[in-house]
Amino acid sequence: MPEPACPADGVVMRLLACGVCRSDWHAWTGADSDVALPHVCGHEYCGTVEEIGREVRGFAVGDRVIAPFILACGRCADCRAGNQTICATQAVPGFTCAGAFAERIAVPHADANLAHLPEGMDPALAAALGCRVTTAWQALTGRAALAPGEWLAVHGTGGVGISAVLLGRALGARVVAVDVVAEKREQAHALGADAVVNAAEGDAAEAIREVTGGGAHVSVEALGIPQTTTASIRCLRKLGRHVQVGMPAGEHTTMALPMDAVYSGQLALYGTRGMPGWRYPSLLALIEGGHVDLSPIVARRVRLSDATAELKLFDAPAPPGIAVITDFAA
Repeated sequence: MPEPACPADGVVMRLLACGVCRSDWHAWTGADSDVALPHVCGHEYCGTVEEIGREVRGFAVGDRVIAPFILACGRCADCRAGNQTICATQAVPGFTCAGAFAERIAVPHADANLAHLPEGMDPALAAALGCRVTTAWQALTGRAALAPGEWLAVHGTGGVGISAVLLGRALGARVVAVDVVAEKREQAHALGADAVVNAAEGDAAEAIREVTGGGAHVSVEALGIPQTTTASIRCLRKLGRHVQVGMPAGEHTTMALPMDAVYSGQLALYGTRGMPGWRYPSLLALIEGGHVDLSPIVARRVRLSDATAELKLFDAPAPPGIAVITDFAA
């Protein structure tokens, strides 16, 4: 592949770490229509600034930085209102432009999107924040407004799901984690989930209503498939909030949903995708202050040449934790 060209309003970064995500798997399997070949996947990344565009003001060569996976223009009406994740001209590395399964990446709109990494933060952890943790943070605080003492149900405890478990606990919620994989349920319980539910045995929604004494206040769907989306809606108590975090792709872009439960329970359904770059300080402050330990989500540090093997794991229920590319030499 050619070396990336530095945008006038952007930077070129040398990658320090990049996560391997189920969303990358969607692109890799051909389920994402935005992707045109040849293509470079990877959208959860951090790195060191090597080149600076002439319009960039807030960053310098040598800075360690992180970027959200949705790179907003920073100038349109939506961006000025703080809603960068719906920017009409957004760039999405790994999908609409070349991603971070590479040694270097060009990042446009640097001043509107980049954030400085805290001193001493492990690059592997920083990369793991890139899609899963940031998406979970936006879902819980920017969309559902999860409050202390509320019950949070999390359907699917992969990277974004286990991030929602950890952040939910840090926000003072009580958490029920749902998964079909015993190892993932055990991990969720060990990381602080108040209860776990095996979705392969019985009615998961009914089990959640029993555990919570009437239903969850907030439910996060983290897989993007009909079974978990239906269970997420049906597990809510009246006036509950469902947040669709999992990306519906391929045959799942259209689903039959229990709208009777939405109507009778007067439920709120939220979609969410990514996190605006301006929200990094609140998340990084939570981590720096010791209020949440996200290091357990990083399960494997791998080479760039291992990316295909890691993507193949998503063909079936994947093992717990996140794989992060930290060696870009091979």
